[in-house]
Amino acid sequence: MTADSLGITTELQATKLSLEKTLNESQQKSENISQLEDSVRGLREHVANLDAKLRSEETIRRELHNTIQELKGNIRVFCRVRPMLSFEDCQQSCAFSFGQEKRDLVIESSSTNESACGTKKAPPRYEFAFDRVFTPAASQEDVFDEIAQLIQSALDGYNVCIFAYGQTGSGKTYTMEGNTADHSTQGMIPRAMQQVFNTSLDLKEKCWQYSIEASFLEIYNETIRDLLGSGDANTKHEVKLSNPGNTGSAHEVMVTNVKTVVVTSETQVSLQLKTLRDFWYLFYYRVLSGTLNLIDLAGSERLSQSCSTGERLRETKNINKSLSNLGNVIMALANKEQHIPYRNSKLTFLLQNSLGGNSKSLMFVNISPKEESLQETLCSLRFATKVNQCNIGTAQKKVIK
Repeated sequence: MTADSLGITTELQATKLSLEKTLNESQQKSENISQLEDSVRGLREHVANLDAKLRSEETIRRELHNTIQELKGNIRVFCRVRPMLSFEDCQQSCAFSFGQEKRDLVIESSSTNESACGTKKAPPRYEFAFDRVFTPAASQEDVFDEIAQLIQSALDGYNVCIFAYGQTGSGKTYTMEGNTADHSTQGMIPRAMQQVFNTSLDLKEKCWQYSIEASFLEIYNETIRDLLGSGDANTKHEVKLSNPGNTGSAHEVMVTNVKTVVVTSETQVSLQLKTLRDFWYLFYYRVLSGTLNLIDLAGSERLSQSCSTGERLRETKNINKSLSNLGNVIMALANKEQHIPYRNSKLTFLLQNSLGGNSKSLMFVNISPKEESLQETLCSLRFATKVNQCNIGTAQKKVIK
């Protein structure tokens, strides 16, 4: 019994020592856990402060970026001269010269004028100046580099409108769409898509979330067609303003019965573009509360030169009327007139929010180098000069609630 008692006593002492050791280790672990929790709380606070700093810096970046854009002008005009094509080698071309600052354009006719008495006159010179002039050698990447900042403005919550203007065959569709199968020749629309999606992904790290919607519309003879719709001729599409009776808030332009799709990748939009090549369309992006309109306008031809008849004549008249109304709206904005004639055409009514004060607009005037196109080229450049002289005021970002 004495031996058993001694064994039990020894075992109890060993157990007591083990328990004390375990308690000490447990206390040490509790202290370590407490220290780690304090460290985690500190790190979380640090991360929260960094996130707040990132958001603050991104807000400052947006303000500075858009201040720069406003200093450049809320409505700008770029001129692009396309090169002579391979099958046009036998045709005469005008002589072009470009200023060193890439803003000036001088055109000279290649034909020599002759007076009634037989005296030869030097060909006339026509001088123009725009915000940027692109030579025939300019690549699609060169052109997009100049408009990338405007695409960023749409991501920053502003309304942005970029449209191509010029006669048929002047390179409008190439500028806006290009060859989507070849990256080097992709136009402004696919490149804008890439920037929108790439930037929105990058900004997710700064706690900015984007929802991107797109629609494709065509205005033909003052009738709106939904190119993503069912194709039902009985479905009517009208341009309307949201909150028309509320004078205290901004009115949003909307099109009734139009199909709008949520887009999550540039590939999704590229597939739609491939099916729309036979249309003159408005590519309509809504990003956050900003809007990006990318527009390939129909060709502008004078009736006397178009030789159109029948339905083609009616189409040409409507195109010219629509483009004329676009010019009237821009001039009315420049003159700060009380009444802006947005409703005179479906195009200007639809672009109301992208042409007024809360907007940034860019017009590409595309011109052909062919001698036979000189008169149409001069008409386009003179119209673009009027637009370039307009100042529509300071753009205002819409408040994101």
